[in-house]
Amino acid sequence: MKCINMEKPGGPEVLQIQERETPKPAAGEVLLEVYAAGINRPDCFQRMGSYPPPPGASDILGLEVSGKVIACGDGVQRWKVGDSVCALLAGGGYAQYAVAPEGQCLPLPKDFDFVHAAALPETFFTVWTNVFEDGRLQNGESILIHGGAGGIGTTAIQMASALGARVFTTVGKKESVSICEELGAERVILYKEEDFVSVVKEATQNGGVDVILDMVGGDYFTRNVEALANQGRLVQIATLQGAKVELDLRKMMAKRLTLTGSTLRARAISEKTRIAQALEKNVWPLLNQGKMKPVIFKTLPLEKAAEAHALMESSQHTGKIVLKVKD
Repeated sequence: MKCINMEKPGGPEVLQIQERETPKPAAGEVLLEVYAAGINRPDCFQRMGSYPPPPGASDILGLEVSGKVIACGDGVQRWKVGDSVCALLAGGGYAQYAVAPEGQCLPLPKDFDFVHAAALPETFFTVWTNVFEDGRLQNGESILIHGGAGGIGTTAIQMASALGARVFTTVGKKESVSICEELGAERVILYKEEDFVSVVKEATQNGGVDVILDMVGGDYFTRNVEALANQGRLVQIATLQGAKVELDLRKMMAKRLTLTGSTLRARAISEKTRIAQALEKNVWPLLNQGKMKPVIFKTLPLEKAAEAHALMESSQHTGKIVLKVKD
C-alpha cells in the first residue's frame, strides 16, 4: 500500500510517500480501505517528534479515517465486509489501508460523503468527552470555546449550540467570525482586538461562563479563571502557548472551580468504545438530521500531506483539512 512516512522528525517536508505492507486485522479489529483521512494538530506534533504513538500503535501518522471494511479479524460482530464507516485510530491513517478496533468505528451519518465522515472521529470524540463528560456542560449553561475556527472549535460550537448551551468563542481572523456565528456562536471574539474576559463578563452580567474549553494554555490560564462563573469548569486539551502556569488557589477556592483536562490517544480501547457508543446515542441523531456537519476547509490528495501540514500550521484555515485517499 501507499502511505505517508517520515524518516526523521522535522518540518512538513519530511513527509514522503512510501510503500509498505498492507496491515492485517487482529482479533477485534477491522481492515479498512481508506477513502479519506483527517488532519489534526497532534499529527503535526508527532511529525516534529514531540508526540510519539502509544505502544503497539502504527508509526504512520493519522488519527481518523473513513472508508470501507474489507476484512474482519476474529470476533468482530458488528461490521461486515462492504460496510462504510469512519474510525478513530491511534495511528496509521495516512495510508491506503488501516486497521481499527471494531468499537472505534461508527456508521457514516445520513447523506455524508467519505470526506466529511473522515473529519468526524478525532474532534467529535474529543469534544464529547471533554465538554459534556468532564466539563458537564448542561442545557442552558454557557461555554467559551477558544480557537473557534479550528476543527475542534467548529465542532464544539455546533455540538454545544445544538444541545442547548450559550456559546462564546475566540478567533484570530475576521473571516472566521461569520462562519462561527452561522455554526451557533452567540458572540465571536477577535482575541487580537478584544479582551475575552471583558466580553464574556459583559454578556453574562458579570457572572462569567460555566465551561471553558482551552487548547492555548500559557497566559490564557489566569484569564480563564477570571472568566469562569462560580462552580465553573476549565477543560484543558492542549497547551499551544505553554504548559506551565501559575494558579492562585484562593481564586479557585472562592469560585469553587473544577480544573480538568485530558488526552485521547493513549486511552484504552474499552474507553474509546464507550465514547463511541455515547456519540452514536447522543450526537449521531443530530448528524443524521442535518443539524451538524464538519466544516471542510480544504481537501488534498494523500501525496500532498506535507502541504496539508503546512496549511494546518499556518492557522489560516477555518474548519478541517482532509486528505483524499480514494475517489
